[in-house]
Amino acid sequence: MEKHWHTLSVAETAQRLESDVKRGLSQAEAARRLAEFGPNEISVGQKVSAWAILVEQFKNVLIIILLIATTVSFFLGHGVESIAIGIIVLFAVGLGFIQEFRAERGMEALQRMAAPRAVVIRDGESRSIPSREVVRGDLIILHAGDRIPADARITEAAHLRVEESALTGESTSVNKFTDAIANQTLAVADRKNLVYAGTSIANGRAAGLVIATAMETEFGQVARLYQSIQQGRTPLQENLDRVGKILARTALLIVALIVALGVVRGAELLDMFIFGVALAVAVVPEALPAVVTITLAIGVQRMLRRNALVRKLPAVETLGGVSYICSDKTGTLTRDEMTVRRIVIGAREYEVSGGGYSPEGEFTRDGARAHADPELIALLEAAALCNDAKLKSEDERWTVLGDPTEGALIVAAAKAGVDQVALDVRRPRIEEIPFTSESRKMHTTHAGDEGPLLEIVKGAPEAVLELCETFIESGVPRALDGALRTALLAAADRMAGEALRVLAVASRTFARLDDSRPAFTLLGLIGMMDPPRPEARDAVRRCEQAGIRAVMITGDHPTTAAAIARELGILRGGRSVTGVELDSMSAQDFSSAVEEIEVYARVSPEHKLRVVEALQGKSHVVAMTGDGVNDAPALRKADIGVAMGIKGTDVTREAADMTLTDDNFASIVDAVEEGRGIFANIKKYLMYLLSSNAGEIGLMAGASLLGLPLPLNAVQLLYVNLATDGLPALALAVDPLTGDAMSKKPRNPRRGIFTRSVTLLILAGGLWSTLVNVSLFSWALASGKSASEAMSLTFISLVLIQFFKAYSYRSDVQSVFVRPFSNRWLNLAIVWELILLVCIIYTPFLKPAFATYDLPLADWLIAGGLAFTIVPAIEIAKRAIRRFLPDEPAASGAPDAGPVGPDKRAA
Repeated sequence: MEKHWHTLSVAETAQRLESDVKRGLSQAEAARRLAEFGPNEISVGQKVSAWAILVEQFKNVLIIILLIATTVSFFLGHGVESIAIGIIVLFAVGLGFIQEFRAERGMEALQRMAAPRAVVIRDGESRSIPSREVVRGDLIILHAGDRIPADARITEAAHLRVEESALTGESTSVNKFTDAIANQTLAVADRKNLVYAGTSIANGRAAGLVIATAMETEFGQVARLYQSIQQGRTPLQENLDRVGKILARTALLIVALIVALGVVRGAELLDMFIFGVALAVAVVPEALPAVVTITLAIGVQRMLRRNALVRKLPAVETLGGVSYICSDKTGTLTRDEMTVRRIVIGAREYEVSGGGYSPEGEFTRDGARAHADPELIALLEAAALCNDAKLKSEDERWTVLGDPTEGALIVAAAKAGVDQVALDVRRPRIEEIPFTSESRKMHTTHAGDEGPLLEIVKGAPEAVLELCETFIESGVPRALDGALRTALLAAADRMAGEALRVLAVASRTFARLDDSRPAFTLLGLIGMMDPPRPEARDAVRRCEQAGIRAVMITGDHPTTAAAIARELGILRGGRSVTGVELDSMSAQDFSSAVEEIEVYARVSPEHKLRVVEALQGKSHVVAMTGDGVNDAPALRKADIGVAMGIKGTDVTREAADMTLTDDNFASIVDAVEEGRGIFANIKKYLMYLLSSNAGEIGLMAGASLLGLPLPLNAVQLLYVNLATDGLPALALAVDPLTGDAMSKKPRNPRRGIFTRSVTLLILAGGLWSTLVNVSLFSWALASGKSASEAMSLTFISLVLIQFFKAYSYRSDVQSVFVRPFSNRWLNLAIVWELILLVCIIYTPFLKPAFATYDLPLADWLIAGGLAFTIVPAIEIAKRAIRRFLPDEPAASGAPDAGPVGPDKRAA
């Protein structure tokens, strides 16, 4: 779409479009243009079928291995196990299908935002047509409440205000006018003589010439960006795929070796094949998808309790690696409730406490509480009278019906004890001149039971001060001289520089409507703003402690954005840039500067996308928040897209990985904390699982290499695997979060799960388990025990050593003796597994199936004592980690961190 329509006059626009500002297009010309350029609708691009999405779920190494294990287990007679594995596979596949199928609906949500019908002037006559038939050059007619069908240059406007937050991020409705604007480099939000498809008329009426339709509209550009973004895989998905491939290769190699050794030594081929299958099942963690899914699902429930609804389970883990949070301002970092913060009456300044629409707060002057004097009451009563908003209390929550700015005035008056309802009865309105963008002020005239009529004007300070000749001081009218006028304008400018929206209020009295009216008397200046959420300040501080950078990205004015960011602690010596400044920066310059920029104002969808890509190019894991259509491409591109649940559009919710049910920045930080805890729990499970599997394989391989008989039979091996992958693993998945989750830097996404410390702990646990159990089996045979007793002794030793591991692997750094039994689910799981183990050893009908022996107490003490040695062995490994590997490289500033990928991070 041409970028400079706003610089053209109405006549020039009509000439360029070959249209008429009164008669519009002819019906024949409109039909020709429709045939040539196509319908006015958003293209959804190539749709992916549900079948293709389903098939894609099976292109996963672990899923394929588990399907093979299911089939083999079934044919070997292990029906229960094969059914259990099959259910796990179907659950994992079904979950992935649902997530990806929902993601494909993002473009459908974009289409739903289009207006269904439009009113156009053709051949000089008004017609109602389907919006898809609107063409470039059409003259459209718009009224309050209408959704705008296409981008248009305004040709007529009356009291026109447009709600553009879904497209531009502007926090309040925007005044529009017809005059041309000379500046060619304005952001979309500042082109006040244009209206855009997908936005709506908040007030007034208008006519406009259509300058762009379909994918050429600003809305269509967002859709095109959205379509162009290919979502990649999360670190968790990449890690699990890598684990699956490693385990598959390891299983084939080791199983083939052990089976070959057994056959060479004279064992039956069929027996060794069955044992090989059992060993393969032991190597492959068939419970891995289930445990990871359960871990993530539990994390989802925890996050929901903290006002974060996660739509895509892998996003839960990705949250833990976030190093940048790019947040919208309005409603996320702020309350989205305009609040009066400062009042100026003559030379006096009042601060007003309280936030939002609750009429609770007080007035202070020079730090001391101030009583509402007559001048202050007069100002607030006038602001409440010249006002169309209403304050309501519903379900113990205060809300405003009407314009948020006017609502702030009502709330401030209520804080001073002014009752708007009673005031309206005492001073009914009899005349009004509405606010317009040209006049920048609003007039109302009020009658009273007796006495003169009262006229009030409120609006921009410059516009109101022009009408005033006096002001009130100590109850006495005084001349408003040039020095005071200059001082008041300076005060207004100072407040504006602090992100306050400033209104001036003045009044005058006269006897009758047809009387000549005196000049106005200035009552004062009122400064208001959408205040920061109190909890957002603390959340920004927590981000800093956790090594996460918080950045503000907003469509609002740069002065407002910078002031709020400074108050929240986001802007702390870094840079603040506008979208126009961003356009002037080359890709290389922006890449060099992106980590220094803390505030982006007046930005477009392309700018937001550019910010995300630049940060990802620096190896950062980026969370992006948004609520409007303009945010959808950036949300889809970000590693974690966060939509607003209260004021967000369907488009952003479909594009996002997570939705905030309270639209609160603090909830994102809470979700990051949960994500870090969930990643830690997945890591605990994998350390425990792989170390246990390594111990099992090491035992079998060690015995074979030493020429010993097989220390476990196939059934025992399968049970050890089931006991390991079962309840203890699930209990680790719900391990309580540690209190230091937000005191560490984000992890480097390139490193994945298998850091040096994790690998060392897995090897330490696996090797020590192998050494202990091979030694025990050798000693049992050498001491004259029967093969059955030696196998049973080794069997319980292997199970017990893995139970001790479950406690040791609750942290890869912290000692096991720090709150060792704080996970009650793990305690219960171990107790239950011990009961089952005793039953397997001593229950008569189970003994033949498991080939176990009635072990005396002395054997239990030997096995238990040796099994416990795993605890000091892992403690020594942790001590070495704390000494020699104290800090794993983090995501931010890691020396080995290169580009991670263009989309969702590849680990």
